[in-house]
Amino acid sequence: MTQSRTSRDHISIAAPDIGTEETERVVDVLESGQLAEGSEVEAFQSEFADHSGATHAVATSNGTTALHTALEAVGVGDGDTVVTTPFSFVASANAIRLAGAEPVFADIDPETYTLDPDQVEERMRAEPGGVDAILAVHLYGLPADVDTLEAVADDHDVPLVVDAAQAHGARYDGKPVGSHGDAACFSFYPTKNMTTGEGGMVTTDDQEIARNAARFVNHGRDRAGYEHVDVGHNFRLTDIAAAIGRTQLEKLPEYNEARRRNAAMLDELLADTNLVTPTEPNERRHVYHQYTVRCGNRDEVSSVLEANAIDTGVYYPIPIHEQPAFDHVDCDAPVAETVADQVLSLPVHPGLSDRDLERVSRVLSEEVTVADV
Repeated sequence: MTQSRTSRDHISIAAPDIGTEETERVVDVLESGQLAEGSEVEAFQSEFADHSGATHAVATSNGTTALHTALEAVGVGDGDTVVTTPFSFVASANAIRLAGAEPVFADIDPETYTLDPDQVEERMRAEPGGVDAILAVHLYGLPADVDTLEAVADDHDVPLVVDAAQAHGARYDGKPVGSHGDAACFSFYPTKNMTTGEGGMVTTDDQEIARNAARFVNHGRDRAGYEHVDVGHNFRLTDIAAAIGRTQLEKLPEYNEARRRNAAMLDELLADTNLVTPTEPNERRHVYHQYTVRCGNRDEVSSVLEANAIDTGVYYPIPIHEQPAFDHVDCDAPVAETVADQVLSLPVHPGLSDRDLERVSRVLSEEVTVADV
């Protein structure tokens, strides 16, 4: 794998790896003349379902449409309320609104940055009109506490939808994250652990949810022809994207092992700094979409790294409940607000060399004083 660089010494925060295999499969699709609704999408769905430990998979045009589709497919609609995290990319909350529902934010666990099940339970009991669903997010490649969240959802008789957009290949208690909840959603954006350029996927073990999702992404069509039983969207994935995805899925285990190796090396190299490095609870397998640390002087640390041609990222600097589009939502999430001021993502992608990782460590150890959180 070759790292993309703007200069010889630049260390990027992400480096999508598209090789000759992907190119050849795309050319095959182009030469076939079947660019959409063809065999590549069907094969990609089947292969991704198998990889994710799910019975069914429905491809979509991107990760946001996967979330919207899953929420609609489990029955979330106008006037409903969905408990979710305030510390995520805004797409998770946007999808709730796009389905006609409103988000209710519960605070996060300070070590994993994912939904705190106790806070979810508290918000569900406090909500006057009740809650209709839970949307959990696997953040940075680390699964949320899905076993406990599934128990909470069962206790309240509501569906659990899982946003696994950053967690391809991650596991909870030995099971792939695509097999948890009533439905799980993935993104194949270029910076993700695998890509189709743009694309998404909904996985589920429920045949009815799968059928609902397949209709929704194809204008409400129940079968071939022009019978439309529901109102839906054109959220379909192309065969070109699916051809890329099938090859990337074959490479995903190698990519994830490289990310885990790089993360382990960073853990060791940064052990003597004041950085709070990522955690990996015993029952969870992290796939390090991001290697996210915390420190008390994030902006200073980031500036020093950037001055040394080392990219960083802040995911995410503003909790969703503080975004203008959601400032009408009442929320008490002090952990999310604190973490948002401290997180900083360092390069961890498969294209990095040992020398790259050692340089990141050297700058953090020798050229900046990292403040405690």
